[in-house]
Amino acid sequence: MTAGDALAAFTHAPRPQAPTRIMFMMEPQQLKRIVEAALLAAAQPLSLAQLSALFGEHETPSHEELARALEELARDCDGRGVELREVASGFRYQVRQDVHPWVSRLWTERQTRYSRALLETLALIAYRQPITRGEIEQIRGVAVSSNIIKTLEEREWVRVVGYRDVPGKPALFGTTRAFLDYFNLKSLDELPPLAEIREIEELDPQLTLAPVAPADEAGAPPPTADDDATLAATEPSA
Repeated sequence: MTAGDALAAFTHAPRPQAPTRIMFMMEPQQLKRIVEAALLAAAQPLSLAQLSALFGEHETPSHEELARALEELARDCDGRGVELREVASGFRYQVRQDVHPWVSRLWTERQTRYSRALLETLALIAYRQPITRGEIEQIRGVAVSSNIIKTLEEREWVRVVGYRDVPGKPALFGTTRAFLDYFNLKSLDELPPLAEIREIEELDPQLTLAPVAPADEAGAPPPTADDDATLAATEPSA
């Protein structure tokens, strides 16, 4: 066999086939049951990626299939005391606001009390971010207690997102994904217009499906002269 014949034989020889990936189709009803159970068992919202990770390599549903399952689960909640909501971190079941007064009686822990000063500071960061502590003080007309900033950071509602390019390089504060989850928001675009909030206490969070830590474990600052007016805010679970 000449070199040319050998080359021709090699060129026309059948090439090995890549292994075929076998996908097992899961029944939509079974997919719904798995997703529902995972959301109820989880201690935090679950994203589509986290839900996908529950399945084996050959049974992973597509994002479209997961989305359909979530839509059906949300519809199944119509008329019930719980709802399936999407927040910044993913999807979760939560108690509806209209049954909040009754369900909250299951929980014997004291309600966390946040001062008006803390809530006003949080609102300014949410609506004016990125914003410095000095700018907050200029708008409010009073000094911002260090305990307030510390509490907001410990709650993981705000974080330092940069530094203002001025002498002293003051820190710029912005809100976090945990802030959006706590206040039942998918993104900052869902914040109500500031002009529509007549009272700071309208910034009430949602009620999740589990009890909360006692107030003295939640990092609420001790009262100061700036914090004499306090508001009750029910603390959801993580």
